[in-house]
Amino acid sequence: MSSIRDPDARNRQNLRARVGYQPPAWDERMRGGRHGPHGVLRFFIFMLLLAAVVLVGLVTVGRPLLASAVIGWASDNPSTLSMPFVADLVGENLGAGLTKPVSDDATPVDFAIQEGDTTQSIARRLEAQKLLADSRAFVYLAYRQKVAGTWIAGPYQLRANMTPADLVTALQQGPLPNPVITVGLREGLRLEQITALLEKLHQQSGLEMDPQDFYDLVKKPPADLLAQYPWLHIPAGASLEGFLAPATYRVHPDITAEAFAKLLLDHFYETVGNDRMDVPKARGLTFLQVLSLASIVEQETVLEDERAIIAGVYQNRLNKKMVLGADPTVIYGNDTMQLRALLLEQWVKYSFWNVPKAPSMRSVELPPDLAGYQTYLNVGLIPGPICTPTVASIEAALAPNLRTGYLYFVAIRDAKGKSTGKHAFAKTEVEHIANLKKYGYIK
Repeated sequence: MSSIRDPDARNRQNLRARVGYQPPAWDERMRGGRHGPHGVLRFFIFMLLLAAVVLVGLVTVGRPLLASAVIGWASDNPSTLSMPFVADLVGENLGAGLTKPVSDDATPVDFAIQEGDTTQSIARRLEAQKLLADSRAFVYLAYRQKVAGTWIAGPYQLRANMTPADLVTALQQGPLPNPVITVGLREGLRLEQITALLEKLHQQSGLEMDPQDFYDLVKKPPADLLAQYPWLHIPAGASLEGFLAPATYRVHPDITAEAFAKLLLDHFYETVGNDRMDVPKARGLTFLQVLSLASIVEQETVLEDERAIIAGVYQNRLNKKMVLGADPTVIYGNDTMQLRALLLEQWVKYSFWNVPKAPSMRSVELPPDLAGYQTYLNVGLIPGPICTPTVASIEAALAPNLRTGYLYFVAIRDAKGKSTGKHAFAKTEVEHIANLKKYGYIK
């Protein structure tokens, strides 16, 4: 017998049976069940708190992993540096590398941007040339400054003391004129000739360096400069005469005296090499003495095949305790004496290496501090080089030809009295006097 008294209740029960009725679930209650709108609000607050916890976890515990992934991504895709979050992580990783130069070396370095170069390829080459410690710093700054891809191909001059930002700025200024300022130093120049050339360029070609600063530096090099060149063994108070290598240098107008001097010293070391400077003990001379002898050979020699022979003449005389009797050394001392009476600006018009107006080389008088260059009166080697010799002259001084036994030589003149570049050699004074008569030096 049925206990249902309410007909409507029976109908509701039947309906529930037909549609598979279940008690109100969580989602139903959230849609308006017994908890109402307050339940919805609590749910969203819970989800926000959960998201915050996850984010805090990523920023703290997972930050290194996140940063590493982002930095790697930016390295492969530099354009992503336009995103502040990515740029911040990369910038934080680079740290001091964004503002620190490779070194304090102000020596100009040639650098070229090639057609088709990208920001990344430029950065890699800057690092390879030791102008940049980390190529990423250059890429980072270029993209942050929105100049990536705007490079102009051509020659540039940079310095190792430039910061990454300086490098970006310098390469944005466009290529330098080619050439900038050419300083051509031929073989056999003395310090004053180099200085005179710099003075000429200062007056006529826009070279900003004060030639007097250069001369003072190379004449009395400071201790901090000498410390940078441990191979440069010179006596206290000595100049850099003999060590400023001949070459054609292309420099920026604002190059400093020290930077230019270092260019010349660096090139000397590169061309001469440490092996030649390490003079064998059997040679019996220091490298400075070898260089001094080589500088005389440089001034005396015209033909390559005579270098070792001329070096042998002087070495034979040294071995016999004879005076060298070398005209170039006396001329060097006389020129030095004459230049002291002139302003540096006047050196441009001075005629170097001319024979003094005197009855003979022996009669040329030099002041006490230059007496060592009067090799017609004083025995032994000169105090120091009289010019920068070539590698060929250095090699001749290292290995002079002593087998000939020659002690004298004289330049051979043609029928018109002009030197041919060749020399006549002699073993005895009698033979030498005969050569002097033969070529019109005496009657």
